[in-house]
Amino acid sequence: MIALSLLAFLYFLPTILAVHHGHSVTPILLFNLFFGWTGIGWFAMLLWAICSHPYPPCYYYEYPVPPPPPDPRAPYYDPHHPYWRRY
Repeated sequence: MIALSLLAFLYFLPTILAVHHGHSVTPILLFNLFFGWTGIGWFAMLLWAICSHPYPPCYYYEYPVPPPPPDPRAPYYDPHHPYWRRY
């Protein structure tokens, strides 16, 4: 029973690593399920889970809306800049 559990853990190791790294798990799980038995497929899924970077998460702003970036051509007040200091 322990050997079977260890083999199942090793077989699904790419999927477990994909979950740990924050990947989309469905494609890696399906490829691992159907092509992991070939050995080459298992190794490819392991490399995919370890080496690729997941997509960055999307952040949606509700309220308040973040301000637009400042226009680089427009002057702005910087109290620490010598041009704006008054002596």
